[in-house]
Amino acid sequence: MKTQPVKGMRDLLPREQALRDHVQSVILQTYRAAGFARISTPILEDSENLDKSDGGDNLNLIFKVLKRGDKLAAALENAPTEKTLSDMGLRYDLTVPLSRYYAAHRAELPTPFKVIQTDRVYRAERPQKGRLREFVQCDIDILGDASPNAEVELIDVTARALLAIGFSDFTVNVNDRRILRAMLAGMGFAEDTLDSVCISFDKLDKIGPDGVRDELTEKACPAAAVAALDAFLRGGDFSLDAVAANLPDQSLTADLRYVLSTAERAAAGRYRLAYAPSLVRGQGYYTGMVFEVTCPQFAGAIAGGGRYDDMVGRFLGQPVPAVGFSIGFERVCAILLERFELHGYAIPGTRPRLALLYRPEADFAAVLQKAQDLRVSFDVTVLAQAKKLGKQLGTLEAAGYEAAAFADNDDIKPLGQK
Repeated sequence: MKTQPVKGMRDLLPREQALRDHVQSVILQTYRAAGFARISTPILEDSENLDKSDGGDNLNLIFKVLKRGDKLAAALENAPTEKTLSDMGLRYDLTVPLSRYYAAHRAELPTPFKVIQTDRVYRAERPQKGRLREFVQCDIDILGDASPNAEVELIDVTARALLAIGFSDFTVNVNDRRILRAMLAGMGFAEDTLDSVCISFDKLDKIGPDGVRDELTEKACPAAAVAALDAFLRGGDFSLDAVAANLPDQSLTADLRYVLSTAERAAAGRYRLAYAPSLVRGQGYYTGMVFEVTCPQFAGAIAGGGRYDDMVGRFLGQPVPAVGFSIGFERVCAILLERFELHGYAIPGTRPRLALLYRPEADFAAVLQKAQDLRVSFDVTVLAQAKKLGKQLGTLEAAGYEAAAFADNDDIKPLGQK
């Protein structure tokens, strides 16, 4: 038997879980205070829902689940393929399950529906640092509101959660896929290639203008269009006004301008808003504005999301506006854990921990009552007193206990004192 977890998954030590519980508690408290309600959905989804979800590269990372019983036997008898052998898969995000959930329960839900999801998702990633096969996502979504106020509210509430966790000096980067696609089409890129062009454009921060130009040339995009985009990238002016100058319809920027100005007023200087013309995000289901939150002291984004107006309509047969924002829960916890290890980060509001030690002959019911009395001021664990008391006290101190008491007297001994 193997003692290690499956690659890409992990066990969590008590201190790690305590930190994660704290982060999730702060996020949930912030979201609920803003009127969002929490739901849960199954980790398994029908394969058709996952395969047709426009999840971008995630569609190649779905954990497929084999059919069972007679269905599996029948599939094995008839030239089996991956598609015929599997009829379910593990969810790779929480947006697809939410869309199905809303379609199924719409009559019972308010409009707009403001919803929280904090749950595990699964992707068949190649295990490496920062990429797990099982991880937690922490989402808020607004369904049924087509106005840009939904984007503003999600930015505001997500930022409040990050501030409450302890992050500062962060920037909410915003773009609108409609603007980006219109600009690229105006430069001469064919409509059916825009998704591919956007993927290359999204790499600007990593590969630079030369890399974007070379990649688009390799994709056999029109030379004139590549040259026009290259000139824009080298011009150095990535303001919304500069991008708008390349648009056939100036009104396309109205919603984005509103979101940036309104969210900036709501921020009141606590964080920054920025227009990010190269921000695309990988999921193909985004239809309008997209966001990412970055901090200068940490590599990569700590939150992201966007509008996905077409997703719910695939289940209902009619359009339903929807927009969501997800905090990178694993990334945030990793950053805070590093702070904890390097700088002694303490979970706010944590009560002191005390070990109540009892002898074998003690009245255990009385021991439990004394422990309950002490819980007015401490988190208390009850333990049999070891023969080597010094070693036991040292172990308790290493585990984070601050004090010890003995069941047969009233003295409380602070650990670590000589």
